[in-house]
Amino acid sequence: MDINDYKYLRIQGLELAENTMYAKGIFSMCWNLVQNDAMEEEDADLFKAIDGWFSKHLPYPDPCKRQEKVVCFFKTENSDEMLKMIKPALWLLDKYNHPYYLVFTNTPGEIVYEDQYQVAVKVSGTLQIESLQPSWSPEDES
Repeated sequence: MDINDYKYLRIQGLELAENTMYAKGIFSMCWNLVQNDAMEEEDADLFKAIDGWFSKHLPYPDPCKRQEKVVCFFKTENSDEMLKMIKPALWLLDKYNHPYYLVFTNTPGEIVYEDQYQVAVKVSGTLQIESLQPSWSPEDES
């Protein structure tokens, strides 16, 4: 798999954000660790510096400012510098055993905001749980 095969990347965890019912992104995960005093002071300072860099260089989408039901994805075509700057935050998540996923996609959903580096995608804000499908295992067909 090559990152250039996909248009968008989101770094997300296991926990859901209350307003979106969608997996929290990397900044929320790291801020939770800072605010819950789960990080050593030096690591918290490192994350604050990372967050400060992103605040300076990455536009803050209006839908996010208004706390609308949206989630953000990096654009892979312009993400080299962003990914370089976010790697220390991934290291912090690893250090504090906080699980996360790198989600690559070409179809993130309905885009309601877009700039040079990212898109914000509308989400429903509801959690849909479906019944377990019957097993499709070939061993079960005998």
